[in-house]
Amino acid sequence: MAQSTAVTSGHGAAQAAGIRTAIVPAAGLGTRFLPTTKSVPKELLPVVDTPGIEHVATEAAEAGFERLVIVTSPGKEAVAQYFQSQPELEEELRSRGKEKLVEKIRRAPGLMAKVETAIQDKALGLGHAIGCAEPNLDDDEKAVAVLLPDDLVLPRGVLGRMLNARAKHGGTVLCAFDIPRDQISAYGVFDVEDTDDPDVKKVNGMVEKPPADEAPSTFAAAGRYLLDRAVFDAIKRIEPGAGGELQVTDAIALMISEGHPVHVVVHRGGRHDLGNPGGFLRAAVDFALSDPEYGPDLREWLRGRIEE
Repeated sequence: MAQSTAVTSGHGAAQAAGIRTAIVPAAGLGTRFLPTTKSVPKELLPVVDTPGIEHVATEAAEAGFERLVIVTSPGKEAVAQYFQSQPELEEELRSRGKEKLVEKIRRAPGLMAKVETAIQDKALGLGHAIGCAEPNLDDDEKAVAVLLPDDLVLPRGVLGRMLNARAKHGGTVLCAFDIPRDQISAYGVFDVEDTDDPDVKKVNGMVEKPPADEAPSTFAAAGRYLLDRAVFDAIKRIEPGAGGELQVTDAIALMISEGHPVHVVVHRGGRHDLGNPGGFLRAAVDFALSDPEYGPDLREWLRGRIEE
């Protein structure tokens, strides 16, 4: 059952486009973080002091999305609960004069107008997870955003550019990074053609993890999607792939084959992968170095540690 909490929302490009919902798939088991994820959902592991899912929710809120739908699995209720207010804790902290901590714990509940859940009972792929959120959408919503919580795309703002690209070209818009060709074989790679904007490309197809010399471009998929409502029909019509999973890339490929316009916006910033401990540690160090409280001491300690 969906759970919801009413809070104050911001304004942005999504509201101007009449697109209200951002989906965050968070039903995975977090196996690469076991044993911690036996009891703590991976999405709530802190990057310094803020969980990855709050970072992506902040990104969606800044772009003007009003509803967050967290696709979760049985036993991971804590992910949605993180976005609910805790007045008893707030009062306790206030009684101790810890107003700054009160501000911190009120951030997540104050991001979106609604936070809801959709349940994915079985891990049947990203396409299936996105499909589980369709009942949460209003009938008049023509598109939906999907943000993968393992991907931190920096600096924030690519969703606004993707919304602008949809306003101009229609259809579906994805985020891409320009990857050095010698590293491209680790990614899903777009077959593209140019538009009048050097950072917006029309997508003709996609190849999963091609050899570097056979890659159709150096533009690789990242964890941000702005999907036309037609994707839900496509998900219902694709065949399961490896492991019986329904992949959203197969649904997008089906839409392309049927003439649906798909574009990518090339993001020239950085990215952190929170999906594995090594990437998570790099993100934590990066964020901590930028923190005025922790950064100076950490930088000094790292210099000494590396010299050792």
